[in-house]
Amino acid sequence: MATRFGILGTIEVRRHGVLVDVGHAMQRRVLAALLVDAEQGVSADALVERVWGDTEPGHGRPKLYGYLSRLRHAMAADGTAITRERGGGYRLAVEPSAVDAHRFRELSDRARRTGDDGQSEALWREALALWRGSAFAEADTPWFNAQRQLLDSERLAAQLELADVRLRLGQHDGMVSELATRARSYPLDERVTGQLILALNRCGRQAEALEVYERARRRLAHELGVDPGAALRRLHERILAGDPEPAEPRSTAPTATPQPTGKSSTAVRPPMVRQLVPRLLPADPSLFVGRESEVDEARRLLGAEQPGPPTLLITGAAGVGKTAFAIRTGHLLAARFPDGQLHADLRGFGDEPAEPFTVLGTFLRALGTPGGAVPAELTDRVHLYRTLLAGQRTLVVLDNAAGVQQLSDLLPSGVRCAAIVTSRTTIAELSCSRLPLGVLDSGTGLDLLRKMLGRDRTDAESGPARAIVDTCGGLPLAVWVAGARLAARPGWPLAKMARALADEQRKLDELAVGHIAVRASLQLTYQQLTAAAQHALRMIALLPEPSFSAWALAALLDAGLAEAEAVLDDLVEVHLIQIESADASGIRYQLHDLVRLFGRERAELDVPEQDREAALTRLLSASLHLADLAADALKVDFQGISQLDLATWQPPATESAQLLADPLAWFTDERRFLIDVTEQALDGAQNVAPAAGLATALTTLFQVGSHFDDWERLQNRALTAALSSGDRHSAAKVHRCLGELTTILDRYPEALHHFKQALQHAEGQEPTYRASATAGLAYVHRLLGQYSSAIHHFEEAARLAESASNVNCLVYATNGLGVIDLEQGRVDAAVERFTKCLRVSRAAGYRPGEAQALRCLGQSHRALGSHPAAADAYRRAAAISEDLGDRLSATHATCWLGDVMVRQGEHRTGRRLLAQSLWTYREFGNLWGEAATLNALAEAHLAVGRSASARRRAEAAVRLWRRIGSSKWLAVGLDTLGAAHALAGGHSAAARAREEADEVRRA
Repeated sequence: MATRFGILGTIEVRRHGVLVDVGHAMQRRVLAALLVDAEQGVSADALVERVWGDTEPGHGRPKLYGYLSRLRHAMAADGTAITRERGGGYRLAVEPSAVDAHRFRELSDRARRTGDDGQSEALWREALALWRGSAFAEADTPWFNAQRQLLDSERLAAQLELADVRLRLGQHDGMVSELATRARSYPLDERVTGQLILALNRCGRQAEALEVYERARRRLAHELGVDPGAALRRLHERILAGDPEPAEPRSTAPTATPQPTGKSSTAVRPPMVRQLVPRLLPADPSLFVGRESEVDEARRLLGAEQPGPPTLLITGAAGVGKTAFAIRTGHLLAARFPDGQLHADLRGFGDEPAEPFTVLGTFLRALGTPGGAVPAELTDRVHLYRTLLAGQRTLVVLDNAAGVQQLSDLLPSGVRCAAIVTSRTTIAELSCSRLPLGVLDSGTGLDLLRKMLGRDRTDAESGPARAIVDTCGGLPLAVWVAGARLAARPGWPLAKMARALADEQRKLDELAVGHIAVRASLQLTYQQLTAAAQHALRMIALLPEPSFSAWALAALLDAGLAEAEAVLDDLVEVHLIQIESADASGIRYQLHDLVRLFGRERAELDVPEQDREAALTRLLSASLHLADLAADALKVDFQGISQLDLATWQPPATESAQLLADPLAWFTDERRFLIDVTEQALDGAQNVAPAAGLATALTTLFQVGSHFDDWERLQNRALTAALSSGDRHSAAKVHRCLGELTTILDRYPEALHHFKQALQHAEGQEPTYRASATAGLAYVHRLLGQYSSAIHHFEEAARLAESASNVNCLVYATNGLGVIDLEQGRVDAAVERFTKCLRVSRAAGYRPGEAQALRCLGQSHRALGSHPAAADAYRRAAAISEDLGDRLSATHATCWLGDVMVRQGEHRTGRRLLAQSLWTYREFGNLWGEAATLNALAEAHLAVGRSASARRRAEAAVRLWRRIGSSKWLAVGLDTLGAAHALAGGHSAAARAREEADEVRRA
């Protein structure tokens, strides 16, 4: 492979062995943050957190984009690409094996699996040779530090594995120095100590070996208050006994000896119990992948200090891999529990759950109790079981438990024992540590498929392989079933399975092999539910997307919020749904795609079609009601048009108020869901009016959050549906909203078309709709410098708004007239209009109108040369917009504040605010704002004599004004460009710019 990436040391890239310059330290951090998840998407927010941590400067995103751009350029030579993911993240398209950390893990895995010590030694040495120092040597953030700690622990584990192999190969002579150094670094690690003792003993240095043991024993007693473990004690005993090759001894406890009674009759003997070391764990699952952090957490929890024996409950949905995880963890912990491991499948969700009485019989026999001595009563079995485990270090693994009743008699009571329990329920009554398992990420799912099918076959069809994993939703059982079917059919292309799984009608049928099937696994959980919970699952499966809140289920069930939350708790308890997020704004739930398919099957079988349609109609109505209330609470939209008359079902007022306590946060959480509800309704022709109403009710929320892509796509769909159904009322509203959007995006011809169409469809309707469309039309004419048309339409909009008592639109139109006054030099008239807008907005509680009036008053003060008053107005306007979450309006105020700061002589502060505004305008794709800011920056550089910088920015502003098509502002930009040329001594160029500006004004 031509290019290699290194993070096990300094962060570096080598191409054909030659070091490649990939930028400064921060840029290399970005590269490393992507390399850790090679071939997987990483969100921009995650990258900022990884790279800057707690020191993020507040403009990390723009810097991140710059670093990514430069990295793309640096690595383009060999085709390595950084691609933008659909969800907004970034993916480094590089084979994981080209990254030293991933190569290290791959070699380590191969070394553990091979049965040949010679091959294992070579693989371990190759893996450890990849290390060049401390991982991410130059990076110091919480995320990098945590990754470094994880990799360091894996490096130590590899070193210990290699030492074990070398000891088995008889290489002890050359190992003592290395092992002694490691023992000094890890004085409490009994495995490290044992390796050193064994090497010393084999080298004939028994006295030193015994001295190492004694030092370790004293240190463990002093620092941890414990004795050495059984393995280290046995090694010590063998050395004392002069055994030249210490090995694991088998222990036998003395049997009970009957006392003579002096009578001829036979005395009753106590049961003769042989102390065996039970090893009941099933084989370590060879197909186990991933879960490294969960395994580490399990080991930590089971080693934590606590009053009684630790119990760890592994929970998760059916098929998520709880059993495999418990067995793998049990094997990894076996050395910590030298007195044995017990295991039982409790079959808690099957037709015949295991009885504690029967399980105890199995455990007692495994512990050495002869069959005839196993008590016949449950209580006696429990007592004997606890007696045998007292003082021992035994691990008990209880798989697939239904509840605490099944567990209480099986959990060990010995303080040196531990238990691992798995269950589909959370078993709230159980006193334990809890570790929930989620689905696998796509990379780990692919690893599982590779293990089953081989790397060559999987990588040869990497696209279909990834599609299989994604379609299975990362559920290990589903990936395993798909892999098992493919493994049994080596001639099948993976694309065949991917196509079959992409068909939702066939997916659950395809995910079955032999007696193992995803549907059957889900059915076991489903049949344990109450009738109410079963019905709720069927209804949830009808939702347009798997992520939802409780109010959505309340609408589907025609029930109260408390009732919906109660049944959701029942479904969370058995992991048929998961809690996606929980914060002060509420709980969001997640339904796995395969559970969703299962629920839809049950809905189609058990719920009449008319009941399903009625439930979805209630959902649409509740969505419309809440979205309209949220938009109204924010008071941002100048339409002032309510959609509540279209809502036929809504939550009680108290519940609506509770849900919308923070309307912007609610919309942020529900945006994707509301879009999907709208599109689901638009797919059916019978709900066009409320679906289009919901699409337009979201306008305010889209605008505040700058979700322009969602806005355009959804409302274009709604417009098509409205026009197809002949719904002129809905068409008028959607055209008007699209006019507003295209105005924001500086697409003025489109904006004019939409506003004119809105007026045409609104003909004969109430004046509110005509007022808002007319005001939007006027605004576009003003931006194009067509003042007579703008004045005519603004005056007409104000008249219509006043007749309809629409304060929002009245303020908007009046403000527009004031801006024209200001731009035409009538400053006093402008101030009068802006002051009226400010007064009316405050009286009506219309905060966006207040912010707009303050911005315009700031412009008036600026025109009069009163810069301190202008700056104060801009600051107050920006604060209101930021409080509303309206970043674009806040940026308008910040941009002009920067301009005023420059005019006051505070050049550095002013340029910083202007540069900040420029980034935001570019992020939003707002060309008008970008051009205005570039022109202001050019003037700021002119003020300090920087002619070259001023010329570059003025030229960029002029290019944008030409693209936008605004003659007035093009002339302003040409004036600035002429001044920049003149300052640099380019008098002929300055004259040409001034001449063109005059021509533009005349035209």
